[in-house]
Amino acid sequence: MQDMLTHLEKLRTDAAECALIRDLATDIRKRELFTKLAEHLAALAAEVEKAIAAAGKGGEAV
Repeated sequence: MQDMLTHLEKLRTDAAECALIRDLATDIRKRELFTKLAEHLAALAAEVEKAIAAAGKGGEAV
């Protein structure tokens, strides 16, 4: 479980860094790319969070 929490934190950090780069980018293509990356990483983090919650409720073993 600790391993999943570590990965969750890494995904959140990476999403935040992509959002920061997006905000600082002057090139529209870079902004679009980093927007997509930030959204994708945030979605992955949400899925990991759901898996952790399910495991905590006696759901599927993770």
